[in-house]
Amino acid sequence: MTEAAPAGSSEPVRYSPELEIFQPDEHETNAGLNDTFDTILETTAEDYGHAVRSVHAKAHAILKATLCVREGLPAELAQGLFAQPGVHPAYMRISTNAGDILPDAVSLPRGLAMKVLDVDGDRLPDAEGSTQDFVMVNGPIFQSKTAKQFLGNLKMLAKTTDRMEGTKTVMSSVLQTVNGALEAVGVASPKVQSLGGAPNVDPLGETYFSVTPFRYGDYVAKFRLKPVSADLTALTGRKIDVSVREDAIRETVQAEMQSVEGVWAFQVQLCRDLDKQPIEDPTVEWSEDDAPFVTVATVTAAPQDSWSDGQVQQVDEEMRFSVWTGLSAHRPLGNINRARKAAYRHSSDFRQNFNGCPIHEPRT
Repeated sequence: MTEAAPAGSSEPVRYSPELEIFQPDEHETNAGLNDTFDTILETTAEDYGHAVRSVHAKAHAILKATLCVREGLPAELAQGLFAQPGVHPAYMRISTNAGDILPDAVSLPRGLAMKVLDVDGDRLPDAEGSTQDFVMVNGPIFQSKTAKQFLGNLKMLAKTTDRMEGTKTVMSSVLQTVNGALEAVGVASPKVQSLGGAPNVDPLGETYFSVTPFRYGDYVAKFRLKPVSADLTALTGRKIDVSVREDAIRETVQAEMQSVEGVWAFQVQLCRDLDKQPIEDPTVEWSEDDAPFVTVATVTAAPQDSWSDGQVQQVDEEMRFSVWTGLSAHRPLGNINRARKAAYRHSSDFRQNFNGCPIHEPRT
């Protein structure tokens, strides 16, 4: 049975290049992002003797999975990768968003990047291989409206890279208390969470969002990955004790995945009203009342070792994840997404050159 949009919902907005509004200073902002990421990359590479990602440096799990596209999708949902039913191998990387590798007691938002293999179709410019990447975080909105605003925040964060880990841990504890108080009265605070106030919950039970919009074939959409198997939903909201072990999250997930059958619903939220679901402002949450999420595929990860040496080398060291790796039918949209193209490539090139380890798209 295929889900459908509720009765009375408006027709989805058709994709057109004119939906994007370009800012005159985007080139300068992108150069500033690369310069600031260099501060993070060079500092961490010098400290570790090994280059790591400029964001989401610390991974908690590497999973092999399969993505199964549903049969019988209506025309508005049968687009791009999801135009035909089928099963694709995939890799999933669960991480924390900082550019330095911190103890888990410094609680920050989590990310989940997924690389889907054996994807046919016209590709985005400079997108190698035959894969489709999805890069998500466990919250529905981005903390900055524009890349220029994000650059200002990034400059402040870059100054804290590799400094005062003990202070970061104490501050994170304080911010978690503040964020808990805000949530208790129904006020979520992405800003507080991004600074270290995110709750330290099990990442296997979290729901992950693309946050920014993408072309969805003839239409425009955001994406969501939602846990649906009983093994995963039982972990939703479960806190992990990170007070003693620096890698408590990784160790917890590794133990859980020995027996957990992970199944997620891959969902699409079609844009239906540009005023309510803007393209250029990722700080605005698209209300599900106006634009419901609909399942187009399932992602399944069987029980496995989520931190095996082989998979860590193959995925954490030899792959990169970028919203600009994939099909033209899923072109990233908006100012933040446009800025991500050069920044992701810049970070990947730095890692490859510093480590002397080629980064490439996998084959089945």
